[in-house]
Amino acid sequence: MRIRVEGGHALNGTYKPSGNGNAAIAMLAASMLTEQPVILQNMPDTTNVQAMLDVAERLGAVYSRAGNTVTIQTPQLVRRVITSEDTDAALGALLYLAPILVRRDYVRLEVDFPLNRIRTHLEALRDLGLDVINVEGAVEIRSTKWDYKDIILTQTSVTATAIVMMLAACLGKETIIHNAASEPHLQQLGHLLERMGAQVQGLSSNVLHIFGKEQPLHGTDYTIECDHIEAASVAAIIALTGGRGQIKGTRQPDLRMIAKIYQRLGLHLDVDQHDTFIGRHELLTVSNREEDVDSSIETAPWPGFPSDLVAIATVIATQARGTSLIHEKLYNNRLIFVDKLKAMGAQIVLCDPHRAIVVGRSPLYPIYMDSPDVRTGLGMLAAALIAEGETVIDNAQALSQNFDRVLNKLKNLGAKIVVETA
Repeated sequence: MRIRVEGGHALNGTYKPSGNGNAAIAMLAASMLTEQPVILQNMPDTTNVQAMLDVAERLGAVYSRAGNTVTIQTPQLVRRVITSEDTDAALGALLYLAPILVRRDYVRLEVDFPLNRIRTHLEALRDLGLDVINVEGAVEIRSTKWDYKDIILTQTSVTATAIVMMLAACLGKETIIHNAASEPHLQQLGHLLERMGAQVQGLSSNVLHIFGKEQPLHGTDYTIECDHIEAASVAAIIALTGGRGQIKGTRQPDLRMIAKIYQRLGLHLDVDQHDTFIGRHELLTVSNREEDVDSSIETAPWPGFPSDLVAIATVIATQARGTSLIHEKLYNNRLIFVDKLKAMGAQIVLCDPHRAIVVGRSPLYPIYMDSPDVRTGLGMLAAALIAEGETVIDNAQALSQNFDRVLNKLKNLGAKIVVETA
């Protein structure tokens, strides 16, 4: 899919983000912990979610979809193997390790990537007492039950935390998880597990205390909260285009840190309990307070500034008067996208794979972009929407991998976007 974006138009109005896609894929896995139906409302319609539903169906789940409501039920799990085809289609398919182990006691994981990518996951399973063996290029895991386990994750991995949470809710009587990830989507997973019968303490912290029950988990219904990454990205886009707007259905705790970092770049959000308001910004200026002299924007595990917003923060920095340091501390090569911004006229020096110095304000000019990275797609779209002229973005279907109908919703705010499907 190719899109043509005519920049230079202010976006105004009310925007409602879709349900959190990362929460959705974790909840699809959790729904298969029980034989009973689970109803998930506000389910985003993204390619990631559909890929997870396809894998769930191959494992034995039956689901129906009515609008944004998905009802899923798994009378029995018919497979005990997660193949490389499953994880290639949806890396989140690793989450299905938990329901297979809970209901079938054994799983074989066949992947075509180095196992050091999931070292934290495998170490956590061993720490829980599960039998984990590398066999012929695959990993075979056998489950066990426990009365009490106190483990620490070697990394604050979202996927590893989710897998351990689900296993603890079903196989353990009492489990403590240190160095757990605590992103909003994991908090939502914890709330779902509680509705299914488990007890989860410490949500929003990095120490979780989970009490399982002897009875199997039961079905329930849950409404997925809005995607804070989509909300924060669109709020920035509205401000950068010179518009004003309201983002409905946001949660204040999810946006507190993001709003503080945006403010450092001169972009101000008014965040209340249920909505976020964006006033018109005439000029963005990097904070000149003495403690902010280097205006460093650093990513960090939650509740720090999310890595998924590093692209949009960099675009903001190109439009803010002053000098900013963007420091991506969590992942390698997440700053490769700055080459596209430099081609548009931004003044950026890429110091190394983790740091970039941005000098603003720089007018941006339209270019041709190919294959926007899934995690930087909205940042690149923001740059296109503020550039004077027409920017062409190829392979723009990447935007639908994590975000539901985002192009149509931006067009409703006044964005000039033409979609070419050929």
